[in-house]
Amino acid sequence: MDFLIAGFHQYQVIFLQLILALLLGMSLGVQRTLSGKSAGMRTYSLVSMGCAMIVIMAQAVIASYPNKINFDPLQLAGSVMQGIGFLGAGLIIFHGTKVNGLTTAAGIWVAAAIGLAVGYEMYVLAVFATVLTLCVFTLLWSFEAKVRRLYAPGVVLEEEEA
Repeated sequence: MDFLIAGFHQYQVIFLQLILALLLGMSLGVQRTLSGKSAGMRTYSLVSMGCAMIVIMAQAVIASYPNKINFDPLQLAGSVMQGIGFLGAGLIIFHGTKVNGLTTAAGIWVAAAIGLAVGYEMYVLAVFATVLTLCVFTLLWSFEAKVRRLYAPGVVLEEEEA
């Protein structure tokens, strides 16, 4: 019976990591949903949680087979981010001279990085990156529009707003 309790405590940390990654991703997705973007709460939360899960699984496999597997955490993170780049590329849409979906694709990429940070137990980094990303989504687009009007009035760049 003791092994069940010990195992439960081990899984509590994993469950909390997955929940944190899900909530941080969801907070980014809520903003995107309220802005009417195609990728919203479900997409952002699944990407973030999935990336955390990949790190957690890799660490568990390494712990189970310590002398048999050579693990490079940077290579794992790079591979995950490369895969997420393909997902983001599918969100970018070209309409003649207009490009839509760049901010959403970049947001998905950041959500993945946040999930990786949670998986690597870098919780402060993950939360701070989420706050900064929310600031970019909500505040920076209006500042960017003002800069464009002031310094590039003839340039027509149709990008997504918040």
